[in-house]
Amino acid sequence: MEKNNTMRGLFFASFGAMSWGISGVCSQYLFMNYELDSAWLTAIRMLLSGIVLLIISTIKNKEGKNNILKIWTQPKDLSWLLAFAILGLLMCQYTFVSAIKYSDSATATVLQSLNVVIMIVFMSIVTKTKMKISQVIAVFLAVFGTYLISTGGNPRNMTISPAGLIFGLLSATGVITYTLFSRPIISKWGNILVTGWGMLIGGLVISIITKAWIIPEDLDFTAWLMIAVIIIVGTAGGFSAFLEGVKHIGPVKATLIGCLEPASATLLASIFLGMRFTLVELAGFFCILLTVYLSVKDKSKE
Repeated sequence: MEKNNTMRGLFFASFGAMSWGISGVCSQYLFMNYELDSAWLTAIRMLLSGIVLLIISTIKNKEGKNNILKIWTQPKDLSWLLAFAILGLLMCQYTFVSAIKYSDSATATVLQSLNVVIMIVFMSIVTKTKMKISQVIAVFLAVFGTYLISTGGNPRNMTISPAGLIFGLLSATGVITYTLFSRPIISKWGNILVTGWGMLIGGLVISIITKAWIIPEDLDFTAWLMIAVIIIVGTAGGFSAFLEGVKHIGPVKATLIGCLEPASATLLASIFLGMRFTLVELAGFFCILLTVYLSVKDKSKE
């Protein structure tokens, strides 16, 4: 049973990470071809994905509508939900989309992947345990792999604006906060319900601040198709799948597996957006996949 739960967690965490890669490339396409504000795109993707997830949760649960509202009657769980929605999901979503706008999808995912190092060190401090050799090696490979992908082995090749750098680092922090804040309530309420409310709350907050109901005029069918993929695959599907993985394998392993995101984003960007990668970047892919292998091999419990 434990092995099945581990494999289930690994599958969902991997699916979530690759879904984010797809979403990042779609977002980059939109910013390349349309006049879009990152706050508007964040609001739309969070609002609509939140509604989709809550509908799914209602259909799956026999108790119906009353059950999805029950979390609002529990003060402690509601506090965790609000923190998860605003300090976790909203922060991660907005800063990541902004990082793509001011750089590109590959660079944004590379910067976001720095959460691997922060997460492992943080959990080591909190649990007062030393990192295993496999974890240290995995951290090194994750950082080195993302470095190769983003620079091709030459640090002078990575040109990024200050805004892109700041938003990228903030998105890494957002990954950690939503991963940690989700655990106390997902085990009780389920990842679909929690993620749905988190997306909807975060989307409402940023919509009010940015007046997201004002829709850009130049959006055509292709643009709305990209937005649909971002909402269904990259947001609703990606986040709920990743948090399902967290529930089964814990935050450290799930965060390491999240390193699949920059590999998938870079590969898809090269295919669909004309970006090219070298043998050095392929070596980066290998390093990241090896990181995933090490996280799977390490059977220790956090």
